[in-house]
Amino acid sequence: MGSLESEKTVTGYAARDSSGHLSPYTYNLRKKGPEDVIVKVIYCGICHSDLVQMRNEMGMSHYPMVPGHEVVGIVTEIGSEVKKFKVGEHVGVGCIVGSCRSCGNCNQSMEQYCSKRIWTYNDVNHDGTPTQGGFASSMVVDQMFVVRIPENLPLEQAAPLLCAGVTVFSPMKHFDMTEPGKKCGILGLGGVGHMGVKIAKAFGLHVTVISSSDKKKEEAMEVLGADAYLVSKDTEKMMEAAESLDYIMDTIPVAHPLEPYLALLKTNGKLVMLGVVPEPLHFVTPLLILGRRSIAGSFIGSMEETQETLDFCAEKKVSSMIEVVGLDYINTAMERLVKNDVRYRFVVDVAGSKLDN
Repeated sequence: MGSLESEKTVTGYAARDSSGHLSPYTYNLRKKGPEDVIVKVIYCGICHSDLVQMRNEMGMSHYPMVPGHEVVGIVTEIGSEVKKFKVGEHVGVGCIVGSCRSCGNCNQSMEQYCSKRIWTYNDVNHDGTPTQGGFASSMVVDQMFVVRIPENLPLEQAAPLLCAGVTVFSPMKHFDMTEPGKKCGILGLGGVGHMGVKIAKAFGLHVTVISSSDKKKEEAMEVLGADAYLVSKDTEKMMEAAESLDYIMDTIPVAHPLEPYLALLKTNGKLVMLGVVPEPLHFVTPLLILGRRSIAGSFIGSMEETQETLDFCAEKKVSSMIEVVGLDYINTAMERLVKNDVRYRFVVDVAGSKLDN
């Protein structure tokens, strides 16, 4: 990829070190190639994994780093071979912006599992330039890794669907967790968990939210529409709920015991891990063996699934609960995210922050 045209200078908010503090940063976009789309960023969601990368919690961060992988914007330029999009269309960019395109996963439209996938930020493009994310005024992205935003879906609402939304939609489709009337547990009620409740309800499932306290019970049931609420520390209620759920989506991103939740599954039940936990989890095997239960994992979704998530949520009028903030508030938002002080997703008004001024 690449072209003879000059590079474009843009401004974003970048972390310079593992403190994770974000501040204005000016840099060059990579040159637009024939299959590239230039996107003016309008909104970008904040994900917990942004914090992980900014603070180098996985030991793989490179700086300066412009985070943001729930990007919604408008097409301002297209390469000579772009067929999928036109200038002026509303589009989205999620967690990855490249892959090898030739491995088994890529050939089966599972490019999110490609071992050579390219992350939207904190990675390197095919041309050797660093990838930078959506906390910036513009991005250059290969058309294959761009999705169309449905016309009836508000742009700020679309942003969380590009990560949190597809993260629950993909395993529900893959593991046949969409049969109306089946019972689904959502473990953890954060940014991903609240989308799990909404999408599961849109599929017609009976939804139980499982949390460590009853603080979110009223909101889970009256606002999000959950059918039941279970406090994991209430031993008596947990025992009463034993073998009652067909599936559990585990969205907790920190170490936690699995035994109490495996016991909630019926025979042939599935517990699907969605949270990134950087340390080992433990369970005793009889809880699996004696119920033919399964523990599985799932990672975001393919580009096809991301588009399907957007279309599904637009059709079913599924929305996320968001708080819109400006880039001048972003460090405070990150501090609040650490404290779980958001219901349930921050979305940054990037265009309104007037970066290029």
